[in-house]
Amino acid sequence: MSSADTNHFSSRLGFIMAAAGSAVGVGNIWGFPTQAATHGGGAFLLVYLVLIVILGYPMLVAELMIGRHGQTNPADAMGKIGSGPVSRTIGKMIGFTSIVTATLICTFYTILSGWFVSFSLAPIADILGFSQASAWLMDFSLSRNLVSTGIFILMVIYVIRQGVQQGIELWSKRLMPLLLGILVLGVVYILTLPGAMTGLEILLVPDFSQIWNGDVLIGALGQTFFSLTIGTGAMMVYGAYLNKEENIGKLTAYVTLMDTSVAFLAALMIIPAMYVAQHNGVQIFAEDGSLLNSDTLVFTVLPALFDTLGGNLQYILAFVFFILMTIAGLTSAISIVEVPTSYLMEKKEMSRNKATYFIGALVMVLSLTVVMYFDQLFSFMITLTTERAQPLIALGIAIYLGWVWQRNDLLKEIQAQEDVDSNSLFWRIWPNYVKFVCPALITLIIIQLFNQ
Repeated sequence: MSSADTNHFSSRLGFIMAAAGSAVGVGNIWGFPTQAATHGGGAFLLVYLVLIVILGYPMLVAELMIGRHGQTNPADAMGKIGSGPVSRTIGKMIGFTSIVTATLICTFYTILSGWFVSFSLAPIADILGFSQASAWLMDFSLSRNLVSTGIFILMVIYVIRQGVQQGIELWSKRLMPLLLGILVLGVVYILTLPGAMTGLEILLVPDFSQIWNGDVLIGALGQTFFSLTIGTGAMMVYGAYLNKEENIGKLTAYVTLMDTSVAFLAALMIIPAMYVAQHNGVQIFAEDGSLLNSDTLVFTVLPALFDTLGGNLQYILAFVFFILMTIAGLTSAISIVEVPTSYLMEKKEMSRNKATYFIGALVMVLSLTVVMYFDQLFSFMITLTTERAQPLIALGIAIYLGWVWQRNDLLKEIQAQEDVDSNSLFWRIWPNYVKFVCPALITLIIIQLFNQ
């Protein structure tokens, strides 16, 4: 395989699909709707949309700009921005921390996505009459978790070992349209069921008194952040696979738009589905009016809703929904596993095959360790990576780009892009915006998260 094939996307569409796939994950399709349902529906949606524009988009531009400038892994890409040995070392440390964080995120992400794999296989077992196999696939047992996590990791390895164009790009082009298609069909179907309109109204009609509610603001700020995979190094790696002339502002806008559309479509499907389930007698709220455990809602409320529909329809819908969740998990996991893989390939001059198998084995060992000690490690890993490391890394990236990257060098990088006017309003404001506003917003998230 030629180095061009290995190291660059072949088309803009390929990049957009891969980057959107990285951003579109379980966080969008499950996290966003449950956050919206917990934090006032329409009010949360409105705040989220504003924050995507004022924080998500400029930070995504920053990560892609650093990756594309460096044309290398996140640690060295960050190091290249520094002007002296001290600033270069700090940059490398921030970049390397993002690589470690990405690897640790894989531990819980592969387990969660493995559950989606087993939940999508269960309805097939039911239709074929293998009720015991179906019960095992739906049961939270150690054996089921070990097998489903292993299967999912093998799926990720299969895609990544084929390289950028033949693996990541090709599969993103296949999976993203499929994911969008399933979502649209899901929305259309759910909205025809009794009870759906109640959910639709809650999602689309904001309660303006809730907009300044601290929980709503912080919930939306966190969701903005995690849905775009900011702070994991994934976007820097994808940025490194871009040509120097590509217009990053425009490409990032497409990725952000697709990511936000998927989150919105997921909410359009899942929030009405919750009220359809309630209409059919499934309990979704606790007595105090709060949402029942949102972490397991996807594995309890939706299967319960499918059961109320009866016949083979329940199995078909369950299969389609959990395939959708598996695809979302896979497109994100590919980008996260690519982060340490690209680092090994460059630093140790390993072939892609060797690096993929090494990182795949590492992720397998770490993930299966978390499965074995689930109660102690699963929530700990989520908190450590998404609530602690990611915001701190993003803060480091914003400060580093704003304060360390020499303005003239940054200007050259902006001017090298095709069809870009460096004197346009966006490119005049963006460097100072990342320098002052983004660190302030990220600091707000960090203070709130550490005070929880």
